Amino acid sequence: MVFKRLLGAIGVGGPSVDTVLDGGAALPGGTLTGRVLLRGGATAVEVEHIGLELIACVEAEHAEGESEGTVAFERFTVGGGFRLGEEEERELPFSVPLPWETPVTELHGQPLGIVLGVRTEVAVAGARDKGDLDPLAVRPLPVQEAVLEALGALGFGFRSADLEYGRIGGTGQQLPFYQEIELTPAPQYAHAVNEIELTFLASPLGVEVVLEADKRGGLWSSGHDALTRFTVRHEDAPSLDWQREVDGWIRQVTEHRDAYDSHAAYGHGGAHLPGHHSSDGHRSGPGLGTAVAAGAAGLAVGVVGGMVAAEAVDEIGDFFEGEEEEGDEGDEG
Repeated sequence: MVFKRLLGAIGVGGPSVDTVLDGGAALPGGTLTGRVLLRGGATAVEVEHIGLELIACVEAEHAEGESEGTVAFERFTVGGGFRLGEEEERELPFSVPLPWETPVTELHGQPLGIVLGVRTEVAVAGARDKGDLDPLAVRPLPVQEAVLEALGALGFGFRSADLEYGRIGGTGQQLPFYQEIELTPAPQYAHAVNEIELTFLASPLGVEVVLEADKRGGLWSSGHDALTRFTVRHEDAPSLDWQREVDGWIRQVTEHRDAYDSHAAYGHGGAHLPGHHSSDGHRSGPGLGTAVAAGAAGLAVGVVGGMVAAEAVDEIGDFFEGEEEEGDEGDEG
């Protein structure tokens, strides 16, 4: 355990805090559990408030180009209203719900390059100090995993993933940003598209799957983006023929003949998603039962192979080191 001395607002000699998340990756819409450990300082203090913030490293597009920053997308109060004695140690267990749209950070244990964190805030005697920052790992829901497995089985490869500030019009998006997973096209679609961008928007009822195809231009036409979306219920995850389902989605978005401006749907204006399609998740034909595990392995190879995973780990490490840098002198073992 590494306690972080609360220096900035509370003063030297104040209490220390360490937040420990329970092991394993969490699920979107699931429960995040852990403990906030407090250690009293040189004098007793009144702890007024202990809060947790969920933060994400998000990219934003603007007139000057792109920038990167952090967004707090959920806050919880997990304790407070007690006296912490001199050198006293206290443990506060917590259990808080994750938003359904919490981004996925890993696939089969391999990082996708998405940076999420849990920041602990402690208020003592009217002063607040953000004392501890811990990485948050999130694994995909069954529907999300089934879609990714099917894409891998169809021959699509992982290129990158990031979080984009803005809203996708015409969807039920709740958070101020969305996750975008970029995929290289399967060989059978390489003649038609440069890449596929995938976004999941989960809710208690199911998952909206938004697909954007960067379509290649022809001899007499220029390339353009095509958008479409589909909705799948959570209970359909184990029963659909996912390769057939996802292949049908890809065919719809790649064969669509209208050109759409992607910024009309992906951006701050919240414009409607034009020409979208929906699916009730009930195509005819036999089901495969569980999704094809080989597909996941295929897509995961794109994550693990080469520099993608290494770059993702470096990026995550750099982010947390930068966030903690100012408080390094106050760390205690």
